[in-house]
Amino acid sequence: MSTPTLHIILFIVLASLFISTRGDDQSRTDVALFIFGDSVNDVGTNNYINTTADFRANFPPYCETFFRHPTGRFSNGRLIVDFIAEYANLPLIPPYLQMKDDEFMGGANFASAGAGALGDTYEGFVVDLKMQLKQLEQLEKKLEKEMGSERAKKIIKEGVYLISIGSSEYALPFFSNPTLFQSISMEDYVGMVIGNITTVLKGIYEVGGRKFAMIGIGQLGCVPIMRPAENGSCSGEANKLAQLHNVALTSILAKLEAQLQGFEYSYFDYYTSGSERIHYPSKYGFKEAETACCGSGPYRANSSCGGQRGEKEFSLCHDPENYVFFDSDHASERANRQFAQLMWNGSLSIIRPRNLKALFKHEGSNAKELKVRKGRGKRVDYITQPIKLWVTLVMHLFLYVGQSLGPPKYFRKDNSIREITSILRLKPSMVP
Repeated sequence: MSTPTLHIILFIVLASLFISTRGDDQSRTDVALFIFGDSVNDVGTNNYINTTADFRANFPPYCETFFRHPTGRFSNGRLIVDFIAEYANLPLIPPYLQMKDDEFMGGANFASAGAGALGDTYEGFVVDLKMQLKQLEQLEKKLEKEMGSERAKKIIKEGVYLISIGSSEYALPFFSNPTLFQSISMEDYVGMVIGNITTVLKGIYEVGGRKFAMIGIGQLGCVPIMRPAENGSCSGEANKLAQLHNVALTSILAKLEAQLQGFEYSYFDYYTSGSERIHYPSKYGFKEAETACCGSGPYRANSSCGGQRGEKEFSLCHDPENYVFFDSDHASERANRQFAQLMWNGSLSIIRPRNLKALFKHEGSNAKELKVRKGRGKRVDYITQPIKLWVTLVMHLFLYVGQSLGPPKYFRKDNSIREITSILRLKPSMVP
């Protein structure tokens, strides 16, 4: 077989790979992930608004573990929403404000670091929850214009709406208004937050959304930023607020499912899952759960990671994967991966009344994929299983034809799959 013949065969195989994966993408365009909330979910929204470095993470060392450059995510790598998108066979969901009119690919992320359900939470510096709802309404109109009303409504209806909100409201009093709860009870304050969340949930429902994935508030009093004021312990008051919120949220979700036809939800018990890792880190592969990887001061509790927030000096750990927290109040990529796995196919004790795999209506399609990746701790590119199969076939075709040719220009008999990827200019992690 001649070298030109080899080139023709490879061209045909790679062309069929491109066509098949493009077709697969098109067949999934009705499955979408719409993301709302705060810094737990923000993948770069605040890069596109007029705000300060306090509400941004678009500078090193953020995101260097996976992306190799800052993206706006408050972590050393991927967030929970990035893993959920992967498990749902979706691409990385971009910030809505980054998207151009014709760039709808799998959903939109409206989340803004520092955002709250109450409009006056960091007003003027963030995109609050009600404004995020307005952005969804704007997106719906754009989709109708581009795709037609029927198709746009189907995308909106069949999409999953993943929301994390409330942490900003509950942390704010401890730093800027310590006397707040002398004038209002914790219960009433939580009631105000839940009331606004309920309004937005109903607003999304009116737009057409039916499937909601809610992330509860974590063990807020035990994040590094809270520890110095408590001499290294957790803040009981902050944890009480988080618990009150979570009880009220689960109650309202159950009521909405009973009241609104077609309303479905998943509630992730972030408090319990986070508490487990904070109090028993070694059980989950961590070495440190009280001190952050990046920051300054005791417990690296100062929000100085990156040196862009008024304090230039900061410390950075050598291996963020050993830490539950990357900075003063945000989880590491490894912790985010674990939380996402629990959300996707965890038991009803932690994600209820259904997990996200059920909410997305995936029937066993990703179980094997999750088992393969679980605990690996390595970089994994966003690539679906069918693509991996095609890549494997191409690799073996190279080996077979290369060995048939003897030692021509491209091959020797000792060539490995990893070496051939460099010829194809594929990343090694794309090879199963």
